[in-house]
Amino acid sequence: MTVPTITLNDGTSIPQVGFGVFLVEPDDTQRIVSDALDAGYRHIDTAAIYGNEIGVGRAIETSGIPRDELYITTKLWNSDQGTQSAFDAMDLSLEKLGLDYVDLYLIHWPSPHRDRYLESWLTLEQLRADGKTRSIGVSNFQKAHLDRVIEGSSTVPAVNQIELHPAFAQRELSAYNRARGIHIEAWGPLGQGKYDLFSMPPVAVAAAATGKTPAQVVLRWQVQTGNIIFPKSNNAGRIAENLDIFDFELDDDQMAAMDSLDAGRRVGANPDTADF
Repeated sequence: MTVPTITLNDGTSIPQVGFGVFLVEPDDTQRIVSDALDAGYRHIDTAAIYGNEIGVGRAIETSGIPRDELYITTKLWNSDQGTQSAFDAMDLSLEKLGLDYVDLYLIHWPSPHRDRYLESWLTLEQLRADGKTRSIGVSNFQKAHLDRVIEGSSTVPAVNQIELHPAFAQRELSAYNRARGIHIEAWGPLGQGKYDLFSMPPVAVAAAATGKTPAQVVLRWQVQTGNIIFPKSNNAGRIAENLDIFDFELDDDQMAAMDSLDAGRRVGANPDTADF
């Protein structure tokens, strides 16, 4: 199975579908990531705060897959924002992952009450110059946060990883990013199970028409919208199923019906007010 790649604004390429390990227990991570790699995933998205970078690293080490065939993302946690603290956090993440570099390093949240995300962004620029990451980006950044890092540095983020699913499509923020050459990564692409997405008529009808599962239909909608996604599951069968979305397409009517589900329904924290 060939997963499409997207070329980022720095000229590097990222697989459009990856595997996420949010809320994967550390003791289970090696097994679950190994299942994902066996299923054909080559893009793994983790974060320091997830506490499972060691397991991701062990799965990579035992996979036998050449490093240049893998795309690994991790993230700078809020309490590590700053200059020296960000350098130290990156070194610790690389040590846990057993890697010399990651492909993408993100500021996890703007954490505006700390007011250190611009300082941290300038540090990420240096980490990229030092070869510890190939690309740099942000996560959960709103318009004002994006403008500040763009105006205060020499680098436009390669990606912005934001909450995005059918009931919270974030069209205005997505358009704002894309106009600046920033690609969208959708976290919680299936709504994290926090509302009854799969029984909604546009999803159920498209699933019946295509012979695919509701989850596959939603992930296909994400891909056709142009988003980068990394669904998560602990079940090997479902892990493989979530990658099996490239043998069908949603037609214009099905896409429009899916688009109609947008209700501004955020299920995660608001980046403007989150204080963790």
